[in-house]
Amino acid sequence: MNYPKIAAQLYTIRDFCKTSQDIRESLKRVKQIGYDAVQVSGIGPIGHEEMKEFAEEAGLVICATHIGFDRIKDQIDDVIKQHKLWNCKYVGVGGMPIEYRDSGEGFKAFAKEASKYARILKDNGLQFIYHNHSFEFQKFNGVTGMDILFEESDPEVFQFELDTYWVQHGGADPVYWIDKVAGRMDVVHFKDMVILNNKQEQFFAEIGEGNLNWKGITEACARANVKWAAVEQDRCRRDPFESLAISRKNLKDMGL
Repeated sequence: MNYPKIAAQLYTIRDFCKTSQDIRESLKRVKQIGYDAVQVSGIGPIGHEEMKEFAEEAGLVICATHIGFDRIKDQIDDVIKQHKLWNCKYVGVGGMPIEYRDSGEGFKAFAKEASKYARILKDNGLQFIYHNHSFEFQKFNGVTGMDILFEESDPEVFQFELDTYWVQHGGADPVYWIDKVAGRMDVVHFKDMVILNNKQEQFFAEIGEGNLNWKGITEACARANVKWAAVEQDRCRRDPFESLAISRKNLKDMGL
């Protein structure tokens, strides 16, 4: 199977990435754990050149980012410069701005507007990717927000970055959605779900430690020719570096 390459989402260790020196040391630890790539998200202020230097020093590829949609709209020249400097193709938006979320028309408007900026990124050799949560699975007149995004965005320039946890959280099937967006998803988020405390309480888990269908998910990613799988855990019940290490080990045991 042609499985995706594995990266660590720095949002997982954001509390250890507040300053540039924190970032430098954390990147080294990520490499020591066994990751060869990172997705940059949730870190403290750092210059583009310095981030490039620290990633190269640690021996890590920057495979993707998450930035605010406003930054794409207001600072697109700097976004392009930043990603080209980092040799990073994938420009990610971590979630739709809240003002679009209340209606099907809002989802449609975001799909159209994001596609406009995604075209500019594409023309500059970059790729826009959209990361979902579970609110996209609310239905408007019987149609989910995700389906609206899928149908109303420009398939040539607008890609998805499915988050396995949040798809499941939204009551949908990660395998179905990976198959559905095949050809429009080069980057995926691997995130597991566990139930806690003898309650119906969902929580984030290390890959392979929860209840998601990892055989089905990884095989679907291979079918879809996904290039990168970024391991992310929004909150950890242990040291986040230990959580990243557990996820990496379990993925290796799965053949990734």
